[in-house]
Amino acid sequence: MPGQPKHSIEKKNTSLEIPNRSVESQNISLENQRDSTEDYPYNDEGFYIHVKNRTTNYKVTVVMPVYNAELTVRKTIDSVINQTIGFENIEFIIVDDRSNDDSRTIILEYSETYPNVIPVFLKENTGSPAIPRNLGINLANGKYIIFIDSDDWFSENGLKLLYETLERTGNDYAIGKTIQVTDKRMKIVGEYNNCMARDFVDPYSIPHLFHHLGPTARMMKTTFIKDNNIKFPNMKFAEDKQFFIDVLTKCSTISTLDDVIYYANRLKENKSFTTTTSIFEKTDTNIKVIKYVIDKQLPEKIEKMILNRLYEFDCITRLFNRKHFLNSKEKEKYFEKFGEVLETTKNLNYDFTEIFFEPWHKVLVTLFKEERFDDITSLINWSLNESIKNTIVRDGLPYYLLPLNNENQFTRVNMLAYHKSSSKDTDSLLLRLNVYGDQINEMDSFVIRQRDNELNQIELPLNKVSTHEYEVKIPYEQIATLTSASYATFIKYSNYLKLFIKMDTRKIINFDDKTIDFYTTIGDNFGVNIK
Repeated sequence: MPGQPKHSIEKKNTSLEIPNRSVESQNISLENQRDSTEDYPYNDEGFYIHVKNRTTNYKVTVVMPVYNAELTVRKTIDSVINQTIGFENIEFIIVDDRSNDDSRTIILEYSETYPNVIPVFLKENTGSPAIPRNLGINLANGKYIIFIDSDDWFSENGLKLLYETLERTGNDYAIGKTIQVTDKRMKIVGEYNNCMARDFVDPYSIPHLFHHLGPTARMMKTTFIKDNNIKFPNMKFAEDKQFFIDVLTKCSTISTLDDVIYYANRLKENKSFTTTTSIFEKTDTNIKVIKYVIDKQLPEKIEKMILNRLYEFDCITRLFNRKHFLNSKEKEKYFEKFGEVLETTKNLNYDFTEIFFEPWHKVLVTLFKEERFDDITSLINWSLNESIKNTIVRDGLPYYLLPLNNENQFTRVNMLAYHKSSSKDTDSLLLRLNVYGDQINEMDSFVIRQRDNELNQIELPLNKVSTHEYEVKIPYEQIATLTSASYATFIKYSNYLKLFIKMDTRKIINFDDKTIDFYTTIGDNFGVNIK
């Protein structure tokens, strides 16, 4: 598994040299704290800091909230210890939210070996990572600050790369690549954030900037966070969303890296990421965040970008475009909740649907306003269950044919690509494609990417033949260097967006000792299998 720590506490590496400092709080010996129910001398604010010494000249402070993480927390801690920036340069504040397993015992073990591991224990469970993270911010002494969850891990070089970027640029914020790890695949998260290395970039030049607002792979100046009094709101859900909205709206420029910084654990054995929060509770929280954003009275361009994420992604995609909606026998509750969402749009100075990325989402809003609830169900069934969607091209622009019998039957598609022809040569396959859409002049390359490991890919030039016709030459020798696996293919445009290619043919190539199968997927797209 990528990012697997080399070092663990059992090795008892005591070579770390940190000068002695004065004791800032009463210490309790480790042997007396094996029982996680043991009371600590909590202060008046309801927490206890277990430290032997503290210093203030750290390069980075890592803040980690913990709750019942005994099965994963060792790997997470080890990934911080093994950072190439040098663990002696890291202040590691671990805030335990009143765990009732062995998490506190494990944390104390590490603090006995490493004086810069700072355990902080809360007297009462808060039910949210917000208060533990805020406490970590208040206690942070490092020049920069970053967060990690207690079931995830850092890439070994992650903190060094972010630190060096911020030192070089002077920016207040930098973000790198997060990889979501499941039992079946490794997936890039929020690719718009990490599709390329960019210094001094205007954050609002990245259209999807607010579509991933988790704490992963982001490093900030500690003084920037403290001076602007940016805090995580004490909410059961979406606390990180509001926090990073506040962070990004304070940044004039940011830095982005295309290096892997962070691995997000979504393995089946990891139960800590599951939640009991219902979709209606989540939507209530999103409504609070919407009102919070509107009350900030941000410039209209920025407000639109943020509200797009909240309206289109959180309150359409996550509320409706999911199996839980189709399977529900109480769909009227979904419609009632969406009515509450629409109430927040009444005082906006613009049509909030004009900022939607998916044109058919506008149709859903129209259907709702017309109280055509059965048509909404049909529309979601089309979205989720029709793997091959009917499309047409009119006047050079692509359209979906929706399962509706009215003026909304034909709805625009942003981009559409068809396979036109393919011909085999001795050393390559030449593809001809027809492409239509609004961003046809922003196409970057043709990509072949491994389905279960999105870090493994090749990019090939895409050459224009005529107004809507393009070609790509796929060398067999280059394809044969790829791992035996299944690959998706797409046109990359606008730096990070993906356009999958409709395909209705098959070509099988034998090259060296590899069989290269260019085939049509069940979704009618162009795929590649290599064996």
